Amino acid sequence: MTQTPGGDRRLPPALADVTRVGFDYDGGEGIDFEPYDAFESAEETTDWFRHWTGNHDLDGDAYRVFGQDGSGGLAAVWCARPGRPLTEQPVVFMGSEGESGVVAGNLSDFLWVLADGVGPLESVLYGAPEPRPSAPRTELTEVAERHATTPRRPARDIIAEARAEFPTFTEDLDALCR
Repeated sequence: MTQTPGGDRRLPPALADVTRVGFDYDGGEGIDFEPYDAFESAEETTDWFRHWTGNHDLDGDAYRVFGQDGSGGLAAVWCARPGRPLTEQPVVFMGSEGESGVVAGNLSDFLWVLADGVGPLESVLYGAPEPRPSAPRTELTEVAERHATTPRRPARDIIAEARAEFPTFTEDLDALCR
């Protein structure tokens, strides 16, 4: 998809497929993630971003929020690469208690993180588990196999690569807070 950041709030096909998968929290052993059917509106995103940072001079234009965890932390596509499509932008998480971090370097890698059983919240709070030699085939694996343009790698490698590419994301975000 060649969708570029702007006013369009439709989900790329891969994220639309993710919304059709049932996420099981499994008493804390599963993925705590509730995807949305569409990106939040620009107004909702700006309102959330201003409240999250406490800085009412900001807007949320750099983010396309597409899901949340049970406590209200939000997963978003972060438009950090000017002129590139949404599918090539990093995925980030900003928690309800101020936690934040880069989850994946692009949407394709985010699909592999999910397929490995790691959600946005879990990647920020706990990193990723040791690679599993034979991860079970799930609906999320099928979504990733249909849409991913990057090779499958363990979630921990994807998360580490993304954080190495954007090492100051959390510090830069914290600097915006009042």
